[in-house]
Amino acid sequence: MTSQSYCSCCGEKVETKVPEGDNRPRAVCAGCNTIHYENPKNVVGCLLEWHGKVLLCKRDIEPRKGYWTLPAGFMENQETTLEGAAREAREEACAECDNLRLFAVYNLPRISQVYLMFFGRLRDGIADAGDETQEVGLFSQKDIPWSELAFPVVTETLTRYFERREDRFREVHYADIFSRPGAPLDIVRHPEQV
Repeated sequence: MTSQSYCSCCGEKVETKVPEGDNRPRAVCAGCNTIHYENPKNVVGCLLEWHGKVLLCKRDIEPRKGYWTLPAGFMENQETTLEGAAREAREEACAECDNLRLFAVYNLPRISQVYLMFFGRLRDGIADAGDETQEVGLFSQKDIPWSELAFPVVTETLTRYFERREDRFREVHYADIFSRPGAPLDIVRHPEQV
């Protein structure tokens, strides 16, 4: 249930139990009784457009090395979601963003992650491979390497973008994704948020 084996406060072993006053199993230190909460991780990223094409990055790290993705990654402490998405674009694609706005929110309960994907413009159409990226490219809808996309959330984001191109400035897409990479999409879409 928990990924933590030892207490980060005192070094004693932790055990999984429901603490007094709580209603869920938690990692609790047997020595100092510190409760080690584990919560979903936030992933931020962006879909950047330049003259009708979208920016994709070919991953140079695991998981899914060699597959295409949108620039995205885990948020850092002391940054906003918007700052995190822009940082990921700089780190993975040496890209600067203009006019970022929230495009989609995806829950991935199987792996305890929440994705916040932003849409914006790729400044001056300039991108290059960062340290975690083999190559970058600008793709029209017909040229997207659909069978080589790294994650279901990337497939869903691109699908929604191309399906609802005219509405992308007015709606925030919201869905629960239960798929694993390489498996058929298992998605529960919720009503669009204005």
